Amino acid sequence: MLDDPITAGTQPGTAEATAHQDACAQTINAIRLAAVIGDRPAPGFPCSSDLSTAPLAAVPEVRPPEDDMLLLTSRAAQAMDQAIHALLSKASMGMSPISLTLAWSDWLLHLAVSPGRLGTLAQLAAQLVHTSTQAQLGALDNSAAQQPAEVDDRFGDPLWRRWPFEQIRSGFLASSAWWKQASLVDGMARHNAHLVEFFTRQWLDALSPANWPATNPQVLTATLASGGQNLLNGGRLLVRDLVEQQARRGEQPPGTLSPLPFAVGTDVAVTPGKVVFRNHLIELIRYESTTATVHPEPVLIVPSCIMKYYILDLSPRNSMVRHLVDQGHVVYMISWRNPDVSDRDLGMHDYLHSGVMAAMAAIQAGSGADYIHAVGYCLGGTFLAIVAAALGGHDCSSDARSRTGGVCAVCGCGLPKFRSVTLLATLTDFTEPGELGVFIDDDQLRTLREEMAHTGFLSGRQMAGSFQFLNSRDLIWARNVRRYLLGQDSKPNDLMSWNTDVTRLPERMHSEYLQSLYLNNALAAGRYRVGNTAVALGDIQAPLFVVGTARDHVAPWRSVYKIHLLTDTHITFVLASGGHNAGIVSEPGHPHRSYQIASMEHGHRWVDPEEWAAQVPLHQGSWWEAWQAWLVQRSGPRVAATPIPADTVIGEAPGQYVHVRYAD
Repeated sequence: MLDDPITAGTQPGTAEATAHQDACAQTINAIRLAAVIGDRPAPGFPCSSDLSTAPLAAVPEVRPPEDDMLLLTSRAAQAMDQAIHALLSKASMGMSPISLTLAWSDWLLHLAVSPGRLGTLAQLAAQLVHTSTQAQLGALDNSAAQQPAEVDDRFGDPLWRRWPFEQIRSGFLASSAWWKQASLVDGMARHNAHLVEFFTRQWLDALSPANWPATNPQVLTATLASGGQNLLNGGRLLVRDLVEQQARRGEQPPGTLSPLPFAVGTDVAVTPGKVVFRNHLIELIRYESTTATVHPEPVLIVPSCIMKYYILDLSPRNSMVRHLVDQGHVVYMISWRNPDVSDRDLGMHDYLHSGVMAAMAAIQAGSGADYIHAVGYCLGGTFLAIVAAALGGHDCSSDARSRTGGVCAVCGCGLPKFRSVTLLATLTDFTEPGELGVFIDDDQLRTLREEMAHTGFLSGRQMAGSFQFLNSRDLIWARNVRRYLLGQDSKPNDLMSWNTDVTRLPERMHSEYLQSLYLNNALAAGRYRVGNTAVALGDIQAPLFVVGTARDHVAPWRSVYKIHLLTDTHITFVLASGGHNAGIVSEPGHPHRSYQIASMEHGHRWVDPEEWAAQVPLHQGSWWEAWQAWLVQRSGPRVAATPIPADTVIGEAPGQYVHVRYAD
């Protein structure tokens, strides 16, 4: 048996050893917990060595008893600090209370020493009171003709034009306008200003008169008309939701989870196909061809590991996979493993090598294709961009291979080349990540790392809550009004069902992703490393088709557009209507869909995104059809379709990994 490092500096059987072991016994659990957390190096760039996997008992160093006690005290103190941080984080909605306090202090101190700004705000308050009073008097005189001063879906019903609700509405909007201006103070740190603006908006959205039954005319009217039945229905829905939420707390076997409204493999993810490759991280699905001839270049889709892949294979009517297959493409899809605690040390390099590159190698081994069209969505697009940059700038010469025993350390050799790369709602420059930026700074990441150190992963519930928080007006408050005050039980659809099928992220991968990309912007700066080599997006040689969506809270389209600054290849850029999900799942025939599209060739000059949006014409309909035409232009002559080789088949689509669910 190996010596325990806590007692390795004492001799067994001696009084000194006995006293020392007694002193250690009361806090040994704290040491072990701190060892799991504290000995783990701060995640940095991918492929950095991770010494945390060595077991604590294997440490060979022998220390004197006083050194052991010092180590004991240090570890216990660290465990205590982390426990306090966890409690404070829960009290501040999972965010770092220090970051929030610094942000509000920054705002308050700058406002306190700005008498001119205070005077301007006082003048604005008087002006808003006057304007609101005039509007209220006008509403009394002619409430039916009174038009809203601004477009706001919360107050779109005509009942809000009547007294006294017009007065309530206009007063709230005036107060909101004042607070939005008050949150803007010169001299604040940029991140602090973003935090204050964001939480001011969250606070105002929570206080909206539309959220409360006594001040919402739609709720009052429905209550009178139904004799209060809407509130009874809402109460039942609230109790049902609370019971389900309580049932989801803690670990549950997959068989005890409530079934999804749309069953995977039965209602969604039903495009016929086979699993043709599997490793610890991915399953690779090849879909069966539906046309007699196909384009020779397979299409590899890399979805985000933050979500289940079948958002791109929902119902047959809105499945991107089925659309591509019906257009004569041989389509492969990566299905990511939903990780558990044993996967805590999976890093970014695993997702690149065992994920994207392993799928590319399997495609070439199974089909013999030398070229592929690759498609990446959200974080999957970031993975794909990194791989395309690494392979595009990589010299896979015999000299390079000889240094690693004949096999290339970057790509492993034998990978197909990219005929084209499509990036859907994908960030490659993270300097302006939009609302997600409120969750990302050094202290926030420390808080997150401490939380994940206990679990080994970021839970799906945490991730879903973060995304809801970004758009709380629609996803929380408007939903609560419809559900609990109006008593309307929303009818589920395939996208809503998919949205509840959440996934986890491994501790190490998530830390590396946030630290290196969001916090340090390493990819755009050319500092991100694959293997031992830094990669630059300027090395991407394949033509790019890039899609941003107009109302994206996760990947703002202006940030997506910055890939024009980072690459020097053909780029066709699309700005689609909708948000991060609905703007991508935009099948032909979907009503109220539109897009703008324009191309820039190698050596193009820079065009500002606002200028681009102003001069590019708007097209009605789905951008999928324009994308299909773009792919065809970059594909070879069609060839006869062939069945999936039987010797490559592991199982039926949608595979096993997509069915893994957790209660958290």
